Amino acid sequence: MDSYEKLKTARKNGRPTGGAYVREIFEFPIELHGDRRFGDDLAIMGGVAYIDKRPVTFLAMEKGTDLESRLKRNFGCPKPEGYRKALRLMKQAEKFGRPVVCFVDTLGAYPGADAEERGQGQAIAESIMEMMGLRTPVITVVIGEGGSGGALALASANKVFILENAVYSVISPEGCASILWKESTPENVAKAADCLHITADDMKEFGVAEAVIPEDFEKFPKMCKNLKNMLVAAIDELSAMSGDEIVEQRYQRFRSFGIYEEKAEKLFFHKKK
Repeated sequence: MDSYEKLKTARKNGRPTGGAYVREIFEFPIELHGDRRFGDDLAIMGGVAYIDKRPVTFLAMEKGTDLESRLKRNFGCPKPEGYRKALRLMKQAEKFGRPVVCFVDTLGAYPGADAEERGQGQAIAESIMEMMGLRTPVITVVIGEGGSGGALALASANKVFILENAVYSVISPEGCASILWKESTPENVAKAADCLHITADDMKEFGVAEAVIPEDFEKFPKMCKNLKNMLVAAIDELSAMSGDEIVEQRYQRFRSFGIYEEKAEKLFFHKKK
């Protein structure tokens, strides 16, 4: 499949949502609510659970499975209170020494006026800034669409895994097409998706993701068992580090993005005759 086909697959109805992974992978999940400032945003579900007898904090972007639940959850587009709830739970996890596991699946942050009035940009920026300094392991799994800063707010992690047909992008292909070609036609969106390099294989090649996870939704429990084993191994690896080492590993991981080489070119100057 090309980039555009993978984009459509990542958005396809029927893909398991964040809540499905939480229920399948974790034992005894207890959901916690509210940001202690404004309210509770159902686009992000979070709480505490066990994974293979290890206590963890989980955060999952949840789109909903039918029209009613999708409306309640803003189609998986978090508002500021969602990001603040996530940050509250991450700081709580740091306090009690629990690793954080995040599941990302969002077109992007909620674009409504009410979200802007409550400081959408600041909430995302604070989440990214604070997440970079967390002294506890953070692992993120991109399970569908990872759109822009709305996704990065839960993906400033020590390790990132991505499903084989998931996508991860700095901007939606539709938004990119509107900027570059002034028209978001299917042809332009397909070109933008290809130019943006949004696929799981691209993320693995660029070092943005550590591993690509094969999809097999017909055998979802088996797929989640394999993912669970990967998460447990990553948690054990990172938990062996000190708090300072965890922060430094995360910092160096992001500093390594975008490495390039410059080749010196000889310049020839010709004298005027």
